Amino acid sequence: MVLIYVPKLTNRVKYTFGLIFNDLLGTEIQFTTQKEDYIAFDGIKLNYSKEDLKSGIFIAAEEILFTRRIENLDVSETEYDGIPCIFPTYYRSSVLPFDPFAASFYMVSRYEEYFPYKKDKYGRFDASQSIAEKYNFLHRPVVNLWSRIVSKIIQNSFPEFEPVFSKYNFIPTIDIDAAWAYLHKGVFRTTGAFLRAIIHKDFNEVKHRLRVLLKKERDPFDTFDLQLELQKKYKLHPIYFILFADYGHNDKNIAVRNNAFQELIKLLADYAEVGIHPSYNSNESFDKLKIETKRLSDLLNREITKSRQHFLKLSFPHTYRNLISLEITDDYSMGFAEKPGFRAGISNSFMFYDLDTDSSTNLRIHPFACMEGSLHDYMEIDDKNAMDYIRPLIDEVKAVGGTFISLWHNESLGNEGRWIGWHDVYEEMIQYALPNKLKKSDISEKR
Repeated sequence: MVLIYVPKLTNRVKYTFGLIFNDLLGTEIQFTTQKEDYIAFDGIKLNYSKEDLKSGIFIAAEEILFTRRIENLDVSETEYDGIPCIFPTYYRSSVLPFDPFAASFYMVSRYEEYFPYKKDKYGRFDASQSIAEKYNFLHRPVVNLWSRIVSKIIQNSFPEFEPVFSKYNFIPTIDIDAAWAYLHKGVFRTTGAFLRAIIHKDFNEVKHRLRVLLKKERDPFDTFDLQLELQKKYKLHPIYFILFADYGHNDKNIAVRNNAFQELIKLLADYAEVGIHPSYNSNESFDKLKIETKRLSDLLNREITKSRQHFLKLSFPHTYRNLISLEITDDYSMGFAEKPGFRAGISNSFMFYDLDTDSSTNLRIHPFACMEGSLHDYMEIDDKNAMDYIRPLIDEVKAVGGTFISLWHNESLGNEGRWIGWHDVYEEMIQYALPNKLKKSDISEKR
């Protein structure tokens, strides 16, 4: 147990120290606001304030955890032991030149996203505006690294301190934005697609679509048998997020009443966890979100507790409050669309902290580190070089005992068109990301 002295015990203090010590270091803590009790305590203790009490470990505190205000802070950077840091402090007697608790809270609360920002074409906060990109640490789970710094500092003064670090884990996730490219689209959408291809004189597209509709070729987005094979081969536990919404400009999955689509969802739910992929339009309509979630729940005859936003569209705290209202317990949207890395600076799950209400919630956030669309569509990385970007992220997560969550789509496994070669990337990523290399006898040879 570690005794923490703070001049004022706030919700932000309890949340942040709980994250660092309970969740990341596996250690119990106790708070005191009484200097005399802290000084008299004979055990592992840490003073988090602006005053050096000449007892225990002193880490100089910034103001952010001791207020309810949400202020547009001028966040500067520093470095400690080769690790990028924010919230530098200038107390000679402090054991660290930065405040790891203020820095961690700033990152995981997504503090910077509560202020006006220039939205991208989908209304999103993009990576280029983040403090992590500004100071070039988006590719590192800095909150995990800062917690390790705190652990090492404590061990230097109190060798009996024994943290219990979390173990590395890998969770592959698949978003189904469009279950099929050509099949089950309905008469009007199919006819319109043929007409567009003819107008643009894309006769290869016409031929390909026709052969698929005549069942002479596989639909390029129909990669579900392959996914189940990989799941069995590598003993994976994936999560599927299903777009189960009415048709819209940015929501173009199969009609929710389509029998084939419904049977596909039921099949996937027999072998994996299934969550809702709230439509783009649901961001502006809580009623739509409610309808979509209920539809999926009714179809599967089970509660839907997992979610990932379509287009990764997040608006703080609006998006998460809506999910909480529908009793969603776990969200997997925490990541940037245009660049891989750690949007919240952490590779472990954490509870959403609502800055407006100044309180922790029951919604657990699961950050993902890499989406194939980020590499291919935004960064224009080809399949031959993709693993050069993925491997270092996995290494970072493994080094801190985090959870590496990948985001893929069913169409990118089709090995056709713009996704040629990306099936191989996916399987190579799986092999590299597995917690322990499986013995050959553990891997099915069926393909």
